[in-house]
Amino acid sequence: MDAPGMQNLGEEPEPRVTPEIAAEASVWIARLHGPDRSPQMERECRAWQAASAAHRLAFERCTDVWESVPRVSLADAFANALPAKRLGKGPTSGKLFFAALLALGILGTGLSLSFWQQGEEFVTKIGEQHVAVLDDGTRMSLNTNTKVLVEMDSLRRRVSLLGGEAYFEVAKDARRPFVVRVLGSEVEALGTAFSVRLGSRTAGDGAALEVALLEGQLTVRPAGVETPSAMAPSASVLMQAGDRVRLFQAVGKVQAVSTPQLDRPHIEQLIAWRHSEALFEDVSLAEAVMEMNRYSRTPIVLREEGALANLRISGLYKTGDNPGFANSVASLYGLMVREHAGRLELALSQ
Repeated sequence: MDAPGMQNLGEEPEPRVTPEIAAEASVWIARLHGPDRSPQMERECRAWQAASAAHRLAFERCTDVWESVPRVSLADAFANALPAKRLGKGPTSGKLFFAALLALGILGTGLSLSFWQQGEEFVTKIGEQHVAVLDDGTRMSLNTNTKVLVEMDSLRRRVSLLGGEAYFEVAKDARRPFVVRVLGSEVEALGTAFSVRLGSRTAGDGAALEVALLEGQLTVRPAGVETPSAMAPSASVLMQAGDRVRLFQAVGKVQAVSTPQLDRPHIEQLIAWRHSEALFEDVSLAEAVMEMNRYSRTPIVLREEGALANLRISGLYKTGDNPGFANSVASLYGLMVREHAGRLELALSQ
């Protein structure tokens, strides 16, 4: 007899089935026994099983339970895919645990489970930019003062924009739509390039959401998620390359829907920040200053705002170089620049 904890010589160790693998196996069982089964789905399932011995073992365990027990639930199939020692000593603890897991993924009356991996957070500080290549091959560029949460599983790809601005070059995957969620809106793509910005370009507009599309197609729609400051279009908007959609929330008001504004601006101007540049074409000085201040901890302030705010600015400037911008504007319009209390003041010459 073998000693406890020992295995026979020549035996292969049993593959380790993690909760994530068990969840995916349960999803495959449910899909294959559902109304949408197809040859393509069967091929994809076989490919998933071929990926590892743990995948095959989890699928076999789930299948055994599904076929042998009348009226079996997906929770039972999921639980059976895991090693018994992970379930606790009594049957009740295991059932409660897996019921809680299933509650994360079952939607409506459909039998499906989406087991989200722990999200990965990306953050940039003021003046910083960062480029990340996600697990699916998507290239994500973060602008200054931006925070996103990336969540991916075998069925979906989702990014939550919590603040700032990001540019996405989405890897094509027809089986998994790429969704960016921000406030009460969702932006969905399969394979395309677009930017999403949270924040107004003009003072006084209140909160704003801006989506600009460089190539492909996008859908901007309500997310169906209630948040204290939800901002969503009144109806889904289908975007074409070159389009920009903007949503606004009035200052001091919290509203669930907003009438989308669709236009076709100079898109390259909107994403010049990817090259650490700010490109202005006949914009007000107030708008240009607001944009430049996003990239610097030394803000520019207009002392005589009433007299200076509507001056027009055009040109290409380096983001983060507020002194260079202020001196350039001062030279153009005969203004004074004074550094005071950690800020740059633009004022009329005396």
